[in-house]
Amino acid sequence: MILLMTSAPPLKSPWGMAGKLPPLGLAYVAAALETNGFNVEIFDNYLLNKSIEEVKMEVKKHSPKIVGISCSSLTFSRCIETAKAVKEVVPSCKVVVGGPHPSYMPETMLKHQEIDYVIIGEGEQAIVKLATAITKAKQVTAIAKIPGVACKIDDQIVKKAPAFIIDLDSVPIPARHLLPMQMYDRALPYLSAKPVDTISILRGCPYNCSYCETRELWGKTCRAFSPRRIVSELEHMDQNYGSKGIYFVGDNFTINKKRTTELCQLIRNSRLDFKWICETRTDLISKDLLEEMKTAGCQTIFFGVESGSPPILQKLNKNVNLQEVEQAFKLCKQVGIRTATSFMLGIPGETLSDMKATFKFAKRIQADWCQFNIYVACPGSKLYDEVVSQGLYDQMDNYLARVKTKDFDYEMLAKIQRQFQKDYQRSPARLIRVIKQEGFASALNKSAKIIFRNS
Repeated sequence: MILLMTSAPPLKSPWGMAGKLPPLGLAYVAAALETNGFNVEIFDNYLLNKSIEEVKMEVKKHSPKIVGISCSSLTFSRCIETAKAVKEVVPSCKVVVGGPHPSYMPETMLKHQEIDYVIIGEGEQAIVKLATAITKAKQVTAIAKIPGVACKIDDQIVKKAPAFIIDLDSVPIPARHLLPMQMYDRALPYLSAKPVDTISILRGCPYNCSYCETRELWGKTCRAFSPRRIVSELEHMDQNYGSKGIYFVGDNFTINKKRTTELCQLIRNSRLDFKWICETRTDLISKDLLEEMKTAGCQTIFFGVESGSPPILQKLNKNVNLQEVEQAFKLCKQVGIRTATSFMLGIPGETLSDMKATFKFAKRIQADWCQFNIYVACPGSKLYDEVVSQGLYDQMDNYLARVKTKDFDYEMLAKIQRQFQKDYQRSPARLIRVIKQEGFASALNKSAKIIFRNS
């Protein structure tokens, strides 16, 4: 059998996920394996946070032939720890790692003897071919020819470039039945409905933002699940999990206007009563498209604006201007779709003046939710390469770099972040919006919490 796992959350890291969400990537891989006749189980230890001894017990219980571990740069150390535990319990077990970090830096995984194989990029096709080869006892020289697989041959690392899946509808619906769905955070502040679940809508990105590593994992071409496939999955979620809210996962939901319009029409025709949120760019919307989305259940759109400083936006290679951003937020307000956004603080080359410009712009666009985040340099992005090559950091945690320049360090950024967040939440315009949406009592309660939290 095959046991798929996540690692426990990182120890003493400021960058762990605030919410507990189902590991969709593993669920997709599990579904592909099940479709091809493999017996699969999922052990989501990022959710369960079991000790390494308990992990060993889980491995011993299943005695798997293959263990697949999902790994990000954040969980790198815990992934290696988990792989060692697997080998201690079942030495003959083949350990396969996949996910963002192995895709960007496979060499850092394979230097550990506990790791037998690495999956690069999306895993559904590669893991099925790899698992088939392992169960048939194929030689490593044959396995090394599988697209999307990296391994060692005579102490030399060999990797084969991934072959991206063109027809995403051929990928089975994620095997959520293998997950403890009742244990996840099935609610979001952005949506009035619950329970809320996640559905992947597309993969790949044609844009080239310098801070983002998405293209390295999913490719430069945007591939999407068809509208009919998405509605089919919505029906599946409604019937099997009682879902009422959906977070559509994918950076550029509206990148294809015709496809987005068709999806909205199918949702309306299906009579499914879902409230949903999506993510997109501010230059990929129009008023008529927003109206289509609104009537199909869209409550909120998340925009990653990232900066209110034109020079920093140029540094990030966002290819949008502040006028476009401001217009997008105005259109959403006209149509009645709420907005959520995030900004980054601490981009190399950024000054305190740039950060103040970001805060001023954040107040001007009046998003319903706004988060200021400290930029952390992640492997796979152009900006990461710049940070590392120029030594613009003072701490490296599992390959994640805390940026430091002549203008700021992490501690300074943390103070600025807290101040910006507090001031934004307490701004009169923000309180008025909360009163309109949630009532006076809710606004008063939220204001009091912020005051006492920061006093």
